[in-house]
Amino acid sequence: MKKGIIGKKIGMTQIFDEKGNVIPVTVIQAGPCAVVQKKTAEADGYDAIQLGFVEAKEKHITKAEKGHFEKAGVSYKRHLKEFRLDDCSAINVGDVITADTFAAGDKVDVTGVTKGRGYTGAIKRWNLHLLGATHGIGPVHRQSGSMGVIDPARIFKNKKMAGQYGNEQVTVQNLKVVKIDSEKNLIAVKGAVPGAKDGIVFIRDSIKA
Repeated sequence: MKKGIIGKKIGMTQIFDEKGNVIPVTVIQAGPCAVVQKKTAEADGYDAIQLGFVEAKEKHITKAEKGHFEKAGVSYKRHLKEFRLDDCSAINVGDVITADTFAAGDKVDVTGVTKGRGYTGAIKRWNLHLLGATHGIGPVHRQSGSMGVIDPARIFKNKKMAGQYGNEQVTVQNLKVVKIDSEKNLIAVKGAVPGAKDGIVFIRDSIKA
C-alpha cells in the first residue's frame, strides 16, 4: 500500500461528469491527519505510520495516550489508525496528511462500521425465504423453516438464526475517487460506503486495482 487516511462520512449526493451522466457519490471529510508514530522495517519488522484524526480534549484521553501524543509532539487526537506502507521513508512524525494525497481516478478500499440494527430475526438478518402464508402453514409466517433433523437431534453450529445484525466492520473494495476538494479536505467516492453519517472510515489504496 502506498497511502491511507482517516476520514468522516458526510453523506451521499450526486454529481455530473463532463458528458452529463449522473454519478452517485459518498462525500468523505478526509483529514487533516497528523502522523503520530512511524514504524520501520529495521526497528519494527515492517513499514507503517500511525495517523491521528479529530482534535480531542485532555480529559477524554488516557494517561498513556497523553504520553504517546506528547512524545510525538502532536496535539491530542480522538481517533488513531495504523496504515502499513511499502515505504514510509519520506514521511516523518508530525507531518500532516490531507485529502490531496489521493487524486481523481484513484481506486480505493473504504473500511467502516455498519449501522447497528440490534437483535434481528433470521428473515431480515440472512434474507431467508418466508414460510407460506396460506394452505394451513402457520400460525407464524415471518420465521425460517426447519432448523435441523431428528438425528443427531441438535442444531449444527453456524446455522443462520436470529441475532445481532449490523455494527460490524466492513470493507468496500475498488471504489473510484471521482472528485477531490483540497481546500475543504473532501473526497467524493463513487457508490456507498459502510456506516452512518459522521461515522469514521479508513481510506487506503485498493489491493485489487
